Amino acid sequence: MRHTLSIACLFLLVVSFRPAWAQLAQSMRIEIPSDPNEAESFDVTPLSERGVLMTIRTGNFTDNAPIKLNFQKYDINLKPVWHTEFKQDIKYKPITTYESDQYVYHLFREYDGSQYQFLRLHLDDGVIETFEGKLIDQLDVHEFKVMGSQAYVSGFHHGRPVVMSFSFFDRTVKVLPGLYANRTEISSLEIDEARHEVNVLVHSLRRHCKFSIRTYNYDSKLMRTLDFDGAKNSLISGKLLPVNQQESILVGNYSTDCTPYSQGIYVARIHHGEGGIVSTTETVNDIQYIEFSQLQNFFNYLKPHRQQKLLAKAQKMKEEGKDYKFRYRLLVHDLKPTPNGLTLVAEVYYPQYRGSTLAYGGYLRGADRYEGFRYTHAFICGFDKQGKLLWDNCFPIKELLSTELTEMVQVSQQNDKMVLAYPNDGEINTEVIQENKVVKETEKFKLKTNAENEKVTFSAQDNLMAWYDRHFIACGFQKIAATKNVSAVQREVFYLNKLTYSEENHPPDSNKATTRKNDGSGR
Repeated sequence: MRHTLSIACLFLLVVSFRPAWAQLAQSMRIEIPSDPNEAESFDVTPLSERGVLMTIRTGNFTDNAPIKLNFQKYDINLKPVWHTEFKQDIKYKPITTYESDQYVYHLFREYDGSQYQFLRLHLDDGVIETFEGKLIDQLDVHEFKVMGSQAYVSGFHHGRPVVMSFSFFDRTVKVLPGLYANRTEISSLEIDEARHEVNVLVHSLRRHCKFSIRTYNYDSKLMRTLDFDGAKNSLISGKLLPVNQQESILVGNYSTDCTPYSQGIYVARIHHGEGGIVSTTETVNDIQYIEFSQLQNFFNYLKPHRQQKLLAKAQKMKEEGKDYKFRYRLLVHDLKPTPNGLTLVAEVYYPQYRGSTLAYGGYLRGADRYEGFRYTHAFICGFDKQGKLLWDNCFPIKELLSTELTEMVQVSQQNDKMVLAYPNDGEINTEVIQENKVVKETEKFKLKTNAENEKVTFSAQDNLMAWYDRHFIACGFQKIAATKNVSAVQREVFYLNKLTYSEENHPPDSNKATTRKNDGSGR
């Protein structure tokens, strides 16, 4: 989508709304006029209680127009705090970004070459620093993270995985050893700030799938490798969460046949040894496998009769000594620590294709056309600090198709309850849960304009992010028209809405709550 924006004449309108008698209320809104004939892109980064950062990129390399990055920080009331601008060298193209507590980082790369540029934006005052260096040519970047003054870039080089560190201090580049191998993928690149370590989770695609965690110190030296060669099933991916100085919990999804299709989730406790940070040994307690059929609410996105039919078939095959093959693809979120342990959120999706296309005046049968990723539901699980499953729940996702595989479901923790939400076609869908109970079934909230005599006629690139406390941020593009003057020209805007969930408006009724029991041992 192409849009234009004149930064000098931004028209920012902040409107306050009185909370309506609904659980999700629009409290504030910013609108930025947009022209579809010019190139622009918007990026919104929530900063918790510190506010929100909006990044507006204008210009286009192909049009030989100057490329600028405009950074605007707002407070939690969407009032401007500071504004700064960065003129990007046209030889660089943007690759990805990373956010830490103090900074937002942008990674750029030459269009043809191995020169990279790292931009560091200080969130307190908007001061910008840049660092340049050469990594390797023909690198397909996958992840980018920063710890201290070191940047870590993972990707593929000639089909093989590689991770490099780049020092902002002396511009030196190091390749993390032991990763460059055929038919191997990097599941995730994780920073352990407490231990000052980098964990690279590696998944082998060979016949006998292998999964391992390779831990490097701040100087990019390999400290230890933890292999899961004796695992009963094939571990597909994993997320690490440190529990204390000596122990971490690894959670992810697994398959039974070395495919990307998940059969369930697994949990493993990793003991780092008595030495903590300096330990060179790690041990893994027994891996707990939780098949999807063992979760009490995983299939609640289906209609009751379909759910019963599927579970009955899976149970029958199990009684015959066979395994029912589930074919789910999972997008696993980062683990969230809780006072009692951790929470896992994962979204289930599948690639969607359209069966026939029109060509030369006729239909070409069997020529599938890729449309995007279709989401079916999200599931959420609570674990204690020992990795024991305490409860699970399900959030159905209706008619959501995305061209990019990205986290759509957002979670806001409010006392002992969670608000789950996702955007779709100018609306926000919510559900409120309390562990395995559904306190409030799915509701829809339509995003409003700034005036009562206007309506939204088109919405695109809808995005939603959990912000802080009981607040969310919704953003995207909208076309807005007058409700009475139908001949008036529609205006196009990029919107930024602050949404507030008010529990007081609809106190939970314990008699209506749907109870879902789970003792952690399965069905």
